[in-house]
Amino acid sequence: MGKRVALVLAGCGVFDGSEIHEASAALVHLSRGGAEVKIFAPNIEQRDVVNHLKGSPTEEKRNVLVESARLARGNIQDLAELKASEFDAVIFPGGFGVAKNLCSWAVDGKNCTVNEQVNSTLQAFHSAKKPIGLCCISPVLAAKVFPGCEVTVGQDKNVDGRFPDAETASAIAELGCKHICKNVNESHVDKANKIVTTCAFMCKAPLHEIFDGIGTMVQEVLKLA
Repeated sequence: MGKRVALVLAGCGVFDGSEIHEASAALVHLSRGGAEVKIFAPNIEQRDVVNHLKGSPTEEKRNVLVESARLARGNIQDLAELKASEFDAVIFPGGFGVAKNLCSWAVDGKNCTVNEQVNSTLQAFHSAKKPIGLCCISPVLAAKVFPGCEVTVGQDKNVDGRFPDAETASAIAELGCKHICKNVNESHVDKANKIVTTCAFMCKAPLHEIFDGIGTMVQEVLKLA
């Protein structure tokens, strides 16, 4: 029987929600791995709405659950309904929505607060010793909630201009966590905490390399489940 995995989204679109390619890659790899997936998102207002053509904020108001439903093809539930006891693992794709809607990292950095439902979800899976998969910017959720854990957001230096957000690694270290440098097609497994992370679009890389890296994260999550 396939593993039961919860996928938590943060909206729809890289600049104000979940990164669409990351969410899709996770779903493809989960499907290939025979997992039974249910999708969730918090029923809250987005921090902002960005015109993705212009790259600038608009005056619109949008709901994270309603926008995430676009990615889920309408088959989605309120994060408040997620019960860790019903799943073997949880995965969080990245995108600025994670840093804006699931926590306040985009504004407050390492001093951010984590959405209460997101925090309780992470704590529930961790307490039950069930694996947590995170990619792109979403490893900062684990760094904030689980001091001392190990995560990767790629490299801690802007190697060849491919890691423009390398300072995130330093902020993670300042939270008392260990940042592990990894390439885009790799993931890191914190065996003690059952946390699996990969950098995805934190690296400027071809889409297939990001897809493959997310694949390694999903495979490791399923192994631990």
